[in-house]
Amino acid sequence: MSTTTADVVVVGGGPSGSTVSTILAQKGLSVELFERDHFPRFHIGESMIPNTYFAMQRTGLLEKMKGSHFVKKHSVQFVTQKGHLSEPFYFWDNKPHESSQTWQVRRSEFDKLALDHARSQGVKVSEGARVLEVIFEGTKAVGVRVKPEDGPEREVRAKVVIDASGQSTLIIDRFGLRAWDPQLKKAALWTYWKGAYRDTGRDEGATIVIQTEGKKGWFWYIPLHDDIVSVGVVADHDYLLKNRESKDPETIYFEEVAKAPGVQPRIKDATRCDIFRIQKEYSYRAAKGAGDGWCLVGDAFGFLDPLYSSGLLLALTSGSMAADAIIEGFAKNDFSESQLRKWEAPYLQGMDRIRRLVCEFYDGLSFGRFVKKHPHLKGLVTDVLIGDVFKDEVDVLWPLMDDLRKEQGIPAYEPVTIGAA
Repeated sequence: MSTTTADVVVVGGGPSGSTVSTILAQKGLSVELFERDHFPRFHIGESMIPNTYFAMQRTGLLEKMKGSHFVKKHSVQFVTQKGHLSEPFYFWDNKPHESSQTWQVRRSEFDKLALDHARSQGVKVSEGARVLEVIFEGTKAVGVRVKPEDGPEREVRAKVVIDASGQSTLIIDRFGLRAWDPQLKKAALWTYWKGAYRDTGRDEGATIVIQTEGKKGWFWYIPLHDDIVSVGVVADHDYLLKNRESKDPETIYFEEVAKAPGVQPRIKDATRCDIFRIQKEYSYRAAKGAGDGWCLVGDAFGFLDPLYSSGLLLALTSGSMAADAIIEGFAKNDFSESQLRKWEAPYLQGMDRIRRLVCEFYDGLSFGRFVKKHPHLKGLVTDVLIGDVFKDEVDVLWPLMDDLRKEQGIPAYEPVTIGAA
């Protein structure tokens, strides 16, 4: 078996993998990235939030996004269980900055754009290449064994191995690091519609969160280009997929549509243009984000409920923050766990702030009531919605939300430490 070397090996070519590899290559490191699929390939997670801007600006991908055909997104809107639209959260009104306009993307196209950009920055990308294992010497990762589709197995030795392989992560299960979120045991069921209702003006690209009657679940409504709208329902796993007379996805989907007056008129004249898809119990986190010679980024580290469209933000941000720790590691010739985990604590703070707002929604906190009571804090609530969560200023929200929970008779929020090590 042949053996080659690189400074860094990245497993997975999705947004986190392309981001971290691009930044490292731009710093002059030799980076090999292995992706088992050929892009474009299908992936869910289509809605971006404004603070993805800064990671894309850093890598240089932003200019390509500005020239893209993706639908521009200016706000997030909420529709009650009765079908009433609440006051939209317009990003520009909160932060008059170029970053406040973001995009709704078809992930097959966005991910390919990002991976091709990584190539253009010097990353050696191999598609159709299956990483069979991460090679360890003791507890230290020293490379990977990979099988290209057009050649024999080979080893690639590296100072750092980055697992960006998504929910099928190689390392998290090897060491038993995956911890499922004990509260966010949700599932999603979705499909795509052509010719569905679209708003106009600056509302045209809004992500709409639509509650179902009884608040048993919620629908996402995401307008994409080519007159396609992504429409999916999220609810407790057992409610959505187990306790049903029929297990047929189409039947379940339309049973939930019947409970969502905010969805029904939007798709009544539309044509379904794809299959029904299901994703189960997907909120989890690794007990740690790195070890000796290895690092987890994106979904390989953890995934959070998609209520506030944080997936791409967390992917790009984790890739960017981990890259900084790795660059520093090369400067110091230190690839220890303590060095490669330096990015983890501040990243988790931001992730936990989004998670807190997700839990508030599911627990029934009235955000409209909160904003009416504290109008001067609407900007901070919007900060969380746009992904500006890696700052302590937003923490002023939580004790006030605790007070409102008491007024609404909602049990006290209990923070849960997931998979801490």
